[in-house]
Amino acid sequence: MKAKMSSAYWIMALIFLVFSGCKGIDGRDGLDGRDGFDGVDGASADIYYSEWLTPSEWSGESGDWYFIVEAPDLTEDIVERGVILAYAWLNGDIYDSNAMRPLPTYAVDANWSFLISEYQTIEFTTDLLSVPLPDHFFRFIAIPGNIETLKSASRENIPIEELKSMPYKDVCQLFNIPE
Repeated sequence: MKAKMSSAYWIMALIFLVFSGCKGIDGRDGLDGRDGFDGVDGASADIYYSEWLTPSEWSGESGDWYFIVEAPDLTEDIVERGVILAYAWLNGDIYDSNAMRPLPTYAVDANWSFLISEYQTIEFTTDLLSVPLPDHFFRFIAIPGNIETLKSASRENIPIEELKSMPYKDVCQLFNIPE
């Protein structure tokens, strides 16, 4: 009986030591890193994301269409040291009417992409020959380089390049972003 009690105390002490040293992704105490996820709708205060955007009008000409969105969260620090992920929901996509494609991509007979030509803006582009329809939607997610995700070049052992190619729903789940 005494041996069973002694083993139970050692197991409890070991569990206490293991879990008391855990840190969340933001360096705060926590078992799963969710302590840092205190932004709007439960999203991380460190992660920035846009609503789904659609242009009222595309600029450009045949084969070179674009629209620019003001994005104050895309600061020099985020653009130069962080990761910016962009997605498109394209009406007429052959895979699924709910497919959110990571950009750049080829779909609906065109290349779709994004670029940051100056800080605090994001430009969505396509090489469609005719003006794009107004029923395509776009979104970006910005992950600053100062959070643990990028400092360690991984989160939950996910390399940055894999993060860039992850399905939209997985990224939203990983960072607790409302879809």
